[in-house]
Amino acid sequence: MSSIQSVMHENRVFNPSDDFVKQANVAGMEGYRALCAEAERDYTGFWARLARENIQWKQPFSQILNESAAPFYKWFEDGELNVSHNCLDKHLDSQPEKIALIFEADDGSVTKISYRELHARVCQFANGLKSRGIKKGDRVIIYLPMSIEAVIAMQACARIGAIHSVVFGGFSSKSLNERITDAKACAVITADAQMRGGRVMPLKPAVDEALAMGGCDAVHTVIVYRRAACDTAWDAANNVWWHDLVAGQASQCEPEWVSAEHPLFILYTSGSTGKPKGVQHSSGGYLLGAMLSMQWVFDYKDSDIFWCTADVGWITGHSYVAYGPLAMGATQVIFEGVPTYPDAGRFWKIIQDHKVTTFYTAPTAIRSLIKLGGDLPKQYDLSSLRLLGTVGEPINPEAWIWYYNTVGQARCPIVDTWWQTETGSHMIAPLPGAVPITPGSCTLPLPGITAAIVSETGEDVHDQQGGFLVIKRPFPSQIRTIWGDPDRYRSSYFPEEMRGAYLAGDSARCDEHGNFWIMGRIDDVLNVSGHRLGTMEIESALVANPLVAEAAVVGKPHDIKGEAVVAFVVLKGALPTDQEKVRDIAKALRDWVGKEIGPIAKPDEIRFGENLPKTRSGKIMRRLLRTLAKGEEITQDISTLENPAILDQLKNAIK
Repeated sequence: MSSIQSVMHENRVFNPSDDFVKQANVAGMEGYRALCAEAERDYTGFWARLARENIQWKQPFSQILNESAAPFYKWFEDGELNVSHNCLDKHLDSQPEKIALIFEADDGSVTKISYRELHARVCQFANGLKSRGIKKGDRVIIYLPMSIEAVIAMQACARIGAIHSVVFGGFSSKSLNERITDAKACAVITADAQMRGGRVMPLKPAVDEALAMGGCDAVHTVIVYRRAACDTAWDAANNVWWHDLVAGQASQCEPEWVSAEHPLFILYTSGSTGKPKGVQHSSGGYLLGAMLSMQWVFDYKDSDIFWCTADVGWITGHSYVAYGPLAMGATQVIFEGVPTYPDAGRFWKIIQDHKVTTFYTAPTAIRSLIKLGGDLPKQYDLSSLRLLGTVGEPINPEAWIWYYNTVGQARCPIVDTWWQTETGSHMIAPLPGAVPITPGSCTLPLPGITAAIVSETGEDVHDQQGGFLVIKRPFPSQIRTIWGDPDRYRSSYFPEEMRGAYLAGDSARCDEHGNFWIMGRIDDVLNVSGHRLGTMEIESALVANPLVAEAAVVGKPHDIKGEAVVAFVVLKGALPTDQEKVRDIAKALRDWVGKEIGPIAKPDEIRFGENLPKTRSGKIMRRLLRTLAKGEEITQDISTLENPAILDQLKNAIK
């Protein structure tokens, strides 16, 4: 493989303030290096110490890491615990009346629930599940809107040892059917509808359609939470209302004690074949990763009001909504709606009203909010904030600077976190009281994480060249297998050429300071005239132009170059109706990229749109953009798109 070329140059460095360092859980580079040195001296002993100090065990473990069946690693496997007990019961003596969840509904109404109340409701629902014959090891699909009930459902499954699989509420009935079928689920937990942007969006009909497609014979129960009180088709044979299920149930439910290796959940993620992969996570190792990253990366304090904007349908909503914050005893905000309803100030108003201290969101959301009102944050009191975070994709430096100055008022560190559904928790991210931050870089691996850049044959890459990002040693929170498909697990994540390392599927480079820069997915690396270019860097160059709000770059086949660069661009202002003016803007942007990166990276084609095709969680669907770039008909499922009409606009855009 010719090395992947890096074309981004960013030299600004932001050091943590003295005041932040003084209060940090990991203070200064000395604190960070001490943890790294401990892991280097005694790798398994390092993780064992942390597992004993952070997790309440019913049966302490004596085995730390079992590598005998590598890459099917096992951690703490003879230890017994219950994840729900670690999130709820352990707080009942110390802080039963502390607010666990602040739920803000789409219409602005607010519900607060204490740890004591949350524990009681989880126990009642867990008893309700048991009354339907659901038991340890059974798989349960959760298809709910962002809500207190979604957290209760997940925690109740964990409490009885059932394995949950949360499906994002924007997925279609076909996607839902695939997941029910693959997991052989015995129950589905859903709602009549969800509320988004003032609209009622039915959910139960998608469940009924999914079950009618076949392959769901194991499903004997469908539990329905009444969210919108809309007309709902009903099958009395297996449908039951949530409120009827919990009526009369006891508010105590003894936890089911399970092995640390007992599957906590399956979460389906997209695969290159189009068939979703059921990422299976353990109980003990996963919980440890979520807790440590809360302490290290989010610098968690008991006084924090924590807000992660991710939906529980994604891994971020698992680790930093349903499990990590609760395991730490945090107070957190859960938001049902969208950031633009009733106006683009919604996020900033929530931070102001609930005095949020830690705010964790996606770069896509940040860029969209810049476009919709870059000065809006100044109209709100954001003085409660002390830490900002980003997740889901690399953040381009210009968006980082806006986030830092306008939202964080130049005083809040930003933790740019690299991790995956498969890793379960943060892998590379700045510890905010220790690590100097360069905008656009996720900086350094967490203590105990042995990240590296290698060639396609598994050899270390040096001299700041780009390559494949790998993790060379097993770690507690990593994927255990792909549900029902161990061969796919091995070939996807531990191919022979990687010499036993975990292949992340991202390209990256390290700079002269050892900081990691994510360059894009391996399959998003463009091969232009023999030069391998990361799409993220071209996107960053485009977004750095003052005319551009957002950009996504893909490749399409080219007879001469191998691949041509195609950019889909959203401007900050209105797109001119005059075609010549549009072409002038496109030329100016091509020249801009040529100046910023080099002529090789100039987009061959720029298409302008009012938006980009995104899921309801704000993720850009680059597969659809690749299809559009190639001029092919879209045959993929687009039911998860927030804005399907944008596809026609981009298809017919002036090139």
